[in-house]
Amino acid sequence: MYYKVSGVTGKLTGASAASAYNPQGLKPMVPSQAPPMIFAVPTKVVSETGSVAHYMGINKVPELQKIFQKTDGAPVHLKRGVMDKMLYRTTMGLTIGGTLYCLMALYIAAQPRKPQ
Repeated sequence: MYYKVSGVTGKLTGASAASAYNPQGLKPMVPSQAPPMIFAVPTKVVSETGSVAHYMGINKVPELQKIFQKTDGAPVHLKRGVMDKMLYRTTMGLTIGGTLYCLMALYIAAQPRKPQ
């Protein structure tokens, strides 16, 4: 059984299944227009362009596929050159430095205090 708060008494009263899914008289709202597209929004309405839609950017996927699918033995995260190597080395350096700092802080915290 479903329940709802009575507007007159302020207490719980029995309710039908239909009113339980639309509490306190709220009705489901159906949008009058379709929501706008999120990805790959064309610059023109499709009916204006015919069968071909023109997009705002160029497709870089084939170029990136050529770069990432080369069999040069480099890991994927280092295939795009010097900036990738610098970012990787910086990240690894900060990670190792942070780990050492945490271990040092734990070592210092584990030492007994000297009596004063």
